[in-house]
Amino acid sequence: MLGLVKTALLKPYTFIVLAIFICIVGPLAALKTPTDVFPDIGIPVIAVVWQYNGLSPDAMAGRVIYTYERSLSTTVNDIEHLESQSLPGMGIVKIFFQPGVDIRTANAQVTAVSQTVLKQMPPGITPPLILNYSASTVPILQMAFSSPTLSEARIRDLVQNNVRLPLTAVPGIALPTPMGGRQRQITLDLDPQALAAKGLSAQDVGNALAAQNQIIPVGTAKMGSDEYTVLLNNSPKAIDELNQLPIKTVDGALITIGQVAHVRDGSPPQTNVVRVDGRRAVLMPALKNGNISTLSIVDGVRNMLPLINETLPPEMKTSLLGDASVFVKESVGSVAREGIIAALLTSLMILLFLGSWRSTLIIAASFPWRCSRPSPCSPSAARPSTS
Repeated sequence: MLGLVKTALLKPYTFIVLAIFICIVGPLAALKTPTDVFPDIGIPVIAVVWQYNGLSPDAMAGRVIYTYERSLSTTVNDIEHLESQSLPGMGIVKIFFQPGVDIRTANAQVTAVSQTVLKQMPPGITPPLILNYSASTVPILQMAFSSPTLSEARIRDLVQNNVRLPLTAVPGIALPTPMGGRQRQITLDLDPQALAAKGLSAQDVGNALAAQNQIIPVGTAKMGSDEYTVLLNNSPKAIDELNQLPIKTVDGALITIGQVAHVRDGSPPQTNVVRVDGRRAVLMPALKNGNISTLSIVDGVRNMLPLINETLPPEMKTSLLGDASVFVKESVGSVAREGIIAALLTSLMILLFLGSWRSTLIIAASFPWRCSRPSPCSPSAARPSTS
């Protein structure tokens, strides 16, 4: 300590320059510091979602999840533990890695083994969906979409295609699949009695639909100095036209799909319902993903939503729920207020007992910066940090 004081007395200008440098760099660093609900928690997690429609939970656990977990233990490094859940037609495996692991290498290993293990899975299963997130990936904003006139399928279709895709341009945001609403699906309703009367089966209808509802590239055609790409478009332009596709000819009579079935714009059975103010709606959460602060992500979403609403029907209403930025702003403001109050009270006590304006000014300038960070000097130490 005496050596430091001696150096400061011998080279005063050096310490003056350092003090000016700290005064310049300190506010800049404070402005660029991310502000989040939780600090960065270094527990990397990769979720692998397997889907096989119609498979029971027991079969999913025995034929898919068990085989996959056994493959992970021999090909993926630095696994801390595994968690899995088997549902009807779906299996979810969460892979928790050791802190400090290279998540890019881990992701590459998980992707590689997921493609290799497909040969051991039930025939027809699709490659899994691989999701990367950490323990600090939490919903920071809930966006609800509703309308008094539009159907649930139409609202979900608009959210999925007109809202979700543009919002992915916001830095640091992750948008999972919307919840609620009906998922749009072109449905073919078979008439068993009509099929039996015509001597047809459901397989005949499926084969006719697959063979005739196609868009096939057939090559190019050169005319003079120009060359054109030729497409064989055998797909109907309207949903009702699918009912006119022929299945086969029986005793000289042409049987179409509309005679034994009906194609309509429908949806599968709804498995979840979202209500906002008593009205059915579609809910899409926004997750924090990356080092971008919560405030920056929420501000980016709020700035982009007015532009997106211009492309939506006017009767569609957008509501913002569960805004985490309000809590973060209040917490940061509370810490700043308490730091200022502590600095004022401490400076007043020093002025009263010591009577030194110089000491009072030094304490008033340094105390708020020490108490603005979570520490025992402030009751707000347990609140969210700004790191």
